[in-house]
Amino acid sequence: MSSLVKFVQDEFVTKKDFPEFGAGDTITVYYEIREGEKVRTQFFKGVVLQVKGSGSSQTFTIRKMSGTVGVERIFPINLPALQKVEVNKKGKVRRARIFYFRGLTGKKARIKEVRRK
Repeated sequence: MSSLVKFVQDEFVTKKDFPEFGAGDTITVYYEIREGEKVRTQFFKGVVLQVKGSGSSQTFTIRKMSGTVGVERIFPINLPALQKVEVNKKGKVRRARIFYFRGLTGKKARIKEVRRK
């Protein structure tokens, strides 16, 4: 049964071409918001806490600070409203899920950047 579901996801779900990113990376996600008949683009810039799942059911969690309040948002990778994803910084972390990042404040909440070649 699971092979049938995987086959349908691979064949019929449209794949979007987004850059590779993982936990610790700072990314900007542009997505569409519909308000009545108006459509506008909004962005969400933050640190990736986790990338979960595989294939068309993959999701990723982003955390940003809005003033003194932490805001997290979960995006499905095949969300039709997703327009583009930009990788701003590649972060160096040792884990795939950095939930400990929620409890850090100030200078401890910095993530080292990996230099691109």
